[in-house]
Amino acid sequence: MPPTQILISAGEASGDMYAARLATALSARADVQLFGMGGPRMREAGVEIIADCSEVSLVGIVEIAKKLPALKVVWKRLMGEVATRQPRLAILTDFPGFHLRLARALKRENIPSVYFVCPQFWAWRPWRANLVRRRFVRGLCIFPFEQDWYRSRGVAADFVGHPLVGNVAAKRTRNEFAALHGLDPAKPIVALLPGSRAGEIAHHMPPLVDACRLIEKGRQVQFVLALAAGMNKSVVDPYLCPTDAASIHVVADETYDALGAADLVIVSSGTATVEAALMNAPMIVIYRLAPLTAAIARLLVRTPMFAMVNLIAGKKIVPELVQNDFTPERLANEATRLLDSPDARAEIQRGLADVRAKLGPPGAIDRAADIIAAMLKQK
Repeated sequence: MPPTQILISAGEASGDMYAARLATALSARADVQLFGMGGPRMREAGVEIIADCSEVSLVGIVEIAKKLPALKVVWKRLMGEVATRQPRLAILTDFPGFHLRLARALKRENIPSVYFVCPQFWAWRPWRANLVRRRFVRGLCIFPFEQDWYRSRGVAADFVGHPLVGNVAAKRTRNEFAALHGLDPAKPIVALLPGSRAGEIAHHMPPLVDACRLIEKGRQVQFVLALAAGMNKSVVDPYLCPTDAASIHVVADETYDALGAADLVIVSSGTATVEAALMNAPMIVIYRLAPLTAAIARLLVRTPMFAMVNLIAGKKIVPELVQNDFTPERLANEATRLLDSPDARAEIQRGLADVRAKLGPPGAIDRAADIIAAMLKQK
């Protein structure tokens, strides 16, 4: 018999990472042929990439308009393959703006969808859980409180754990990382993780670079900018003038090493904050959206905090500077306070220990693959 056709889709860097690992685990359990939308990691995992997620990756509500032509092209390409291959199942990873609509179209074709990494609708637009209930046959959650939240709204949801648990570790020690990049391990190292999308880079880099200038006034601080997976240095180069180049070291494919070596991390809100938590790295979380997008978001967000690690903890354990609070001066003041206070950094690390305890045990990908493989065996 030919392999079972499975559509698997991710729309951004973190989803590409999770979906790639799920593709590998599922291929070890069932005779499947995986195709869909994704990035370099899914391609390396053997997924036939019909559309690259870089074509549709976006930030915010306003930015969607700019991506509409690309979204329509990707949609047509994916649905054309769906019509030809008639997949047995679709696995859609986060990225709700696109995947909720895709699940509706697939349901019309009698193709069931599994939501792998259910969206954080408990934090914003909670009524959209009804769309998940109507359009997905199963939801797989990565945070423990999400299972009950989704089940209470009629979604067949299961908590599988966070895919990053057990898979985040530095390859080099602080001394080895410093030696490799010409840094002094005896001096403070600040890791900068400005985001994984072009829109985040555009919003974050100008105030971030200005803050770095303020931080290093009167003190010896070394900055390491860790590029997100698949991101080229040319994306950040326009924001680094020659005088910055000597103090901001840019590294690629070394995010965990940078987190492990850092005394402090300045990180864009998102998956990277969980990675920093798993590395026990004291952090300041930043985020900025286009003004109109931010105004709309304020009407939709239902949580008092923004940073994922704070939401998981249920209290503010790390500083978060969002929108108008994200200024060079505010960021420099917070960074200086933490760099000057080992006790303040230790307090953050105690809070991060609680976050790690709530993320569940290792093996999330295997648990998700087991659930999906069992579904494939059902008639």
